[in-house]
Amino acid sequence: MSAESKTWTRADVARLVDHTLLKPEATAADVEGLLEEARTLGVLAVCVSPSMLPVAGEGLVVATVAGFPSGKHASAVKAAEAARAVEDGADEVDMVIDVGAALAGETDAVRADVAAVRAAAPAPTVLKVIVESAALPDDVLVAVCRAAEEAGADFVKTSTGFHPAGGASEHAVRLMAETVGGRLGIKASGGIRTTEAALAMLEAGATRLGLSGSAAVLAGLPD
Repeated sequence: MSAESKTWTRADVARLVDHTLLKPEATAADVEGLLEEARTLGVLAVCVSPSMLPVAGEGLVVATVAGFPSGKHASAVKAAEAARAVEDGADEVDMVIDVGAALAGETDAVRADVAAVRAAAPAPTVLKVIVESAALPDDVLVAVCRAAEEAGADFVKTSTGFHPAGGASEHAVRLMAETVGGRLGIKASGGIRTTEAALAMLEAGATRLGLSGSAAVLAGLPD
């Protein structure tokens, strides 16, 4: 059944949510609050900064980030960050590509960057590749999604939520899904603040949602 024809319940959508806290000013108490709220909401996962690991994530998937938010890190640094995160209990790593390399047509460099992190955090760790879709022309977005797949990624993800170009869009999600959907997951993240926006992303092909305001989004759905 497609997202368009499906009547989504609160529980349906919650099972696709990465409940996220990546603000630089976040404290350990804030993370504890995130975990408590995540369990109350019934979401799939929490996503926190690597310095906040380990967390008491029993019953939740624990995700973190690497090369965040700029992606302008040496591949070896991203790889080391991912490996350390796994040691500290992360189940999933969301890495940021070098957007400048992608825009310069250096697709091989993007592929190698993802491959380095994949080697440092092999399966069963889930690797999501943040492509900053709002900053990329369509042809480049397609190329980096294909490169991420070739390098062994499990998901492609729209955005960090920190880039001035913006966050997720239905167009980008649809294009990403057309490119690698069915083989890779599609995570829509960045600026999704309403129930309507979340459902639009699911309709476009998203299979995971990154939300910081999960409670407000889920409150608009039926039980």
